[in-house]
Amino acid sequence: MSDLRLVIFDVDGTLVDSQADILRAMQEAFGALDLPAPPREAVLSIVGLSLPQAIAELAPDQNPETQAGIVTAYKDAYASHRRMGATSPLYPGIAETLAALNARETWLLGVATGKSRRGLTALLDAHGMRNTFVTEQVSDFHPSKPHPAMLHAALSETGLDPEHAVMVGDTSFDMEMARAAGIFAIGVSWGYHPRERLGAADVIIDQVTQLPGVLEQYWGFST
Repeated sequence: MSDLRLVIFDVDGTLVDSQADILRAMQEAFGALDLPAPPREAVLSIVGLSLPQAIAELAPDQNPETQAGIVTAYKDAYASHRRMGATSPLYPGIAETLAALNARETWLLGVATGKSRRGLTALLDAHGMRNTFVTEQVSDFHPSKPHPAMLHAALSETGLDPEHAVMVGDTSFDMEMARAAGIFAIGVSWGYHPRERLGAADVIIDQVTQLPGVLEQYWGFST
């Protein structure tokens, strides 16, 4: 039996605080089509979904062509901000915790995010984290969360069974995805969904420094 263990992270709201960038791009995207921007709470509630599904949730009364136009405008706005140097900041303690986890010889790190491949690569490059994760699952190639396809792919790429992996995320979509894949779900309270929406989590942590201890308890110190 393999001694390897896999810690899979969501990105927006878990590793980085991207709400300012998301809210600004969403406001510009709706404005580009002369539509009123949805309120902040509505936008943050859909963070984690793949962009087309997120827009469908935010603009359910718009026809598919208009929804597709909002998607394109959002991508353009976000890319424009990125070219101007906008980078979502890491939450406090994230860099240090990732380094500590990576120092464990048998612990692997991965990502499962609603970001595109281009968006994730740009973010990792901005933070000097290109070689941090051994598996990176993005929205380009999978159904939107909470479908478990991203986690199935992460397990397949690393050759691990579900009991040897955990999912760390801030939204109900992350927790439901983990449950659907048979993976231990660790919710974080510093992100975009309130604690009461994380009911599918096996455990919820309030500080990232708690994560190593939760992993040791779940897997045991022998790993």
